[in-house]
Amino acid sequence: MEVDMIIAGTALVALVIMAGAALVGWQGWLALKNRELELGRTPPEMENGSPEGMARIEIADLKERIRKLEAIASGVDL
Repeated sequence: MEVDMIIAGTALVALVIMAGAALVGWQGWLALKNRELELGRTPPEMENGSPEGMARIEIADLKERIRKLEAIASGVDL
């Protein structure tokens, strides 16, 4: 019985430490994003081109995936 309590206590302490570390990381990430918004910086993924062009590419990619999945569902080899 005593060993079970020690294991449970150790697991609880480990969980609290991990939750605390995750919370600190989350707050740091939020602070970073807040600072980016205050400085007016654009995210790095948006620096390479217009978001409209990237959206078109993503839509075309999704349409191609749907076409392939429909072909697989109907039993047609590509």
